[in-house]
Amino acid sequence: MAALRTALQGRLAQVLPFPSLTSVRLASSFKAADLIVERSSACRPKPDPSSLVFGKQFSDHMLTIEWSESGGWEAPRIKPFQNLSLHPASSALHYSIELFEGMKAFRGVDNRIRLFRPMLNMERMHRSADRSCLPLFDKVELLECIRKLVEVDQEWVPYSLDASLYIRPTFIGIEPSLGVSLAKHAMIFVIVGPVGPYFATGSFNPVSLLADPAFVRAWKGGVGAYKMGGNYGPTIAVQNEAVKRGCQQVLWLYGEQEEITEVGTMNLFIYWTNQDGDKELITPPLEDGLILPGVTRQSLLDLARGWGEFKVTERPLVMQELLAALEAGRVLEVFGAGTACVVCPVGSLLYRGQTLNIPTMENGPDLAKRFFQELTDIQYGRMESEWAPLVA
Repeated sequence: MAALRTALQGRLAQVLPFPSLTSVRLASSFKAADLIVERSSACRPKPDPSSLVFGKQFSDHMLTIEWSESGGWEAPRIKPFQNLSLHPASSALHYSIELFEGMKAFRGVDNRIRLFRPMLNMERMHRSADRSCLPLFDKVELLECIRKLVEVDQEWVPYSLDASLYIRPTFIGIEPSLGVSLAKHAMIFVIVGPVGPYFATGSFNPVSLLADPAFVRAWKGGVGAYKMGGNYGPTIAVQNEAVKRGCQQVLWLYGEQEEITEVGTMNLFIYWTNQDGDKELITPPLEDGLILPGVTRQSLLDLARGWGEFKVTERPLVMQELLAALEAGRVLEVFGAGTACVVCPVGSLLYRGQTLNIPTMENGPDLAKRFFQELTDIQYGRMESEWAPLVA
C-alpha cells in the first residue's frame, strides 16, 4: 500500500492541463483497510486463452463501493459477480452521469501478475469524476482495492503471453430522481475478465479508416478529454457507416480546418519525414480538450523521448498536411494506440470518395512493432520497469 501511494504521489509522466470545474464534493475517502471480502462458493471454469474475445467473459468476483451525500463512502466490498440492482430513475440511466476506466493485468514469464501504469488510470478517473460532479476519492485507496480484487481472482489472469485480464472500473450516479442535478447517491464498481486481442484481425493486420468531416467525436469545451460513456455510444452509428463504406475504423476530424484527432477509440500517431527532412513522431495535443489522455499514448511518447532517436511532437495536425505528406511520400507509418489493442497499424484511408494507401506495412512497420515489443516486454515481465507494479 505504501509503495502504491509513493508511486502515485511521485513523478507522474505528465501534468495534464485540465482545470477542475467543480472542486466540490470532497469527502473522506473509503479505505482499502476496511475492505470486506465475500468469496464465491461456486467458481466457474476458466476459458481457454486461445478462445478469448474482448469483453465477453467475466471473473468470479467484483468490487463495489457505494456513496451517499448524507453518509459518505461505505466500506468497499469484494463479492461474487452479480447483477446490479438500480432504481429505474437512476441518474446514470437517464443523464449519463457515468464514467469508466480501462486497464489490464498481465501474467508474466515468471508467473507473477503485473498491472501497467495503474496510477495514470487513477488520475484520469479522478479527473473524470470531478468533471461529472461525482464524489472524489483517494486514488491510492481505490488502486489498492483493485489490486486486491485482481489478487482474489488471480486465476482468471490468463496463462498466456497473448492474453490478459481486462479491468473495468466504473463510476455511476444512482440518484433515484429524474431531476437534472448532482447525484446524491453514487457507486463505484469494478469488474474484470480475461481478454484476447481487441481486433479479430489480430494485432498487426492493418485497419482501414473512414475520414468524413461530417462526423465529430468531440469538440472544444466539451468532454472529449474525459473517459465517459457518453463519448462512446454516439460513435457506434459512425462506426457502422465506416463498415458500410468498406472501412474498419473512423478517423475523427474536427472543425473547418479538419483537425485530425483520434482513430476509432484510440489515440493516433504519425511517423514521417517532416518538411525539414527530419524523422518525426507526431500526435495531436491534449491542450484543447479534444483528445483523451491515453495511458498507452503517454507510454509511447515517454519511450520515444527516452530513445532520443527522432523528433517527438505534440501539436495540432490538419488533414491537408497529412494528404500533402502522403503525396510527397514522406509518411512512413500511421498507427493507433490504446489499452485494448496496444498498437494498431493503419493501412488505408477513405477521404472524400478517394482511397489513399498509407505505407505503414510496407515500412515494417518497424516503429509500431518496436513500440509493441517494448510495451509487452514490460507488461509480461520480460523487462523490469517501474511502470509494471506487481499484484501477486
